Amino acid sequence: MRAQIDKFDLQILETLNKRAAIAAQIGKIKSEIGGEVFNASREEEVLSNVLGANKGPLKEVTVKGIFRELMSGCRALQGAKRVAFLGPEYSYSHLAALERFGGAIEYVRVGSIPAVFEEVGRRHVDYGLVPLENSTDGRIADTLDSFVRLPQVRICSEIRLRVRHHLLANCEQTAIRKVYSKAQALSQCRHWLGKNLPHATTHEVSSTADAARLVQTDPHAAAVASRQAAVRYNLRVLFSNIEDQPDNETRFAVIALHDSPKTGNDKTAVMFQTQHSPGALADVLSVFKQNKINLTWIESFPYKDVKGEYVFFVDFDGHNEDAKVKKALKSLEAVCDPISVIGSFPAAKLTDE
Repeated sequence: MRAQIDKFDLQILETLNKRAAIAAQIGKIKSEIGGEVFNASREEEVLSNVLGANKGPLKEVTVKGIFRELMSGCRALQGAKRVAFLGPEYSYSHLAALERFGGAIEYVRVGSIPAVFEEVGRRHVDYGLVPLENSTDGRIADTLDSFVRLPQVRICSEIRLRVRHHLLANCEQTAIRKVYSKAQALSQCRHWLGKNLPHATTHEVSSTADAARLVQTDPHAAAVASRQAAVRYNLRVLFSNIEDQPDNETRFAVIALHDSPKTGNDKTAVMFQTQHSPGALADVLSVFKQNKINLTWIESFPYKDVKGEYVFFVDFDGHNEDAKVKKALKSLEAVCDPISVIGSFPAAKLTDE
């Protein structure tokens, strides 16, 4: 049986390198015509094909992981790409970036969400990854504000990540006096923390991974962070899955200066303002109803330049190349002041952290 495995391993290796050689040729063609190395729609198609053909015994998550790294390696052969994310390593943004791009790419760690947008806008990186919304806490204000400031930056892909929070420490529960984490993580676990660590104070830091790093040498501190952060910083997982909502999910956006081609299972995101008059927002929403377009997200956000004014963010089913979406966008121009399309991209499936 081991001899059979050795034989299959060599066959797999040969096939992988044949695939990579073809991918390298595609990279040359892309370079000649100015095409993008990262194509979210094509990668979704590849994953859909292999997962649909998988008959086991390997589980879907295993097959997906193998092909994610294979595509990452092939992408690297087509040309080095840089991706900015809100660091440090093993933050949830980093885990989402690895889920989308794999390990064979250059990652650029930055200290804030606006910095991710700036890196993309200035072409210092090819892509950025930012959190967009959380199912427990709602919108990510820094991300929405950055779209307002830099409307040329677009969403070309999304990642839906099931977020599991864990209590990490190198002491016992009874010794914990302080709990560190990112504000959103603390908020998503506030009931659990209040019940199980009523005497501990909570302290906000820039990221969950930073929280894990801080408690390494503190005998009375714990962190709310990922299991991967526990491994990275050599911490014990005292309690698992301490988030208050078991279906806690964060949606991330991959941002760039371009859209994604249509796949047939897409979303389009827009931001707009309306006149400050009765029924103005209803007029906008009626356009989607008239064109039978399903809304998947709507958010209002204060417009900082004018007190009392709001910017609205909406995403909906369909690609901006679809006929009915084009028709709807044309109609929206008449009732919005102004409207900006901030991307069309493949609709993502939920991934577990």
